[in-house]
Amino acid sequence: MRALLQRVKESKVYIEGKEVASIGQGLNILLGVGVGDEEEDIQKLVEKIVNLRIFEDSSGKFNLSLLDVKGSALVVSQFTLYANTKKGRRPSFELAERPERAKELYELFVKRLSEYVPTQCGVFGAMMDVYIVNWGPVTIMLDSKDL
Repeated sequence: MRALLQRVKESKVYIEGKEVASIGQGLNILLGVGVGDEEEDIQKLVEKIVNLRIFEDSSGKFNLSLLDVKGSALVVSQFTLYANTKKGRRPSFELAERPERAKELYELFVKRLSEYVPTQCGVFGAMMDVYIVNWGPVTIMLDSKDL
């Protein structure tokens, strides 16, 4: 499971011009589910995300977590995090989990994350406009297989 974290001042998701999710300070999380991902991958990622010290303290150092700053999370499904670009010019996505299983794990990830911090999400599989005000900018890639 892969998560691209973007520290944000605010983030919003729109579908067909209608706002469906919005947060203030926190993390915009693009989440990709890979073939073979399981519930253990979710727990590893959630614990890393909520405790990762990527928010600045009063000295300007990365010493505070999402929990410390009482931030929120906005989770957006993103199968393209599993793009394979080794051959040719068109990416393939054979490493991304099939949609039915990916949706199940995505929804479980959102549920588990919401046990720690206020969490909103986009709509799985929908065409979305995602607006972010990336703060820093700070963008970090996590892969559950590396945790």
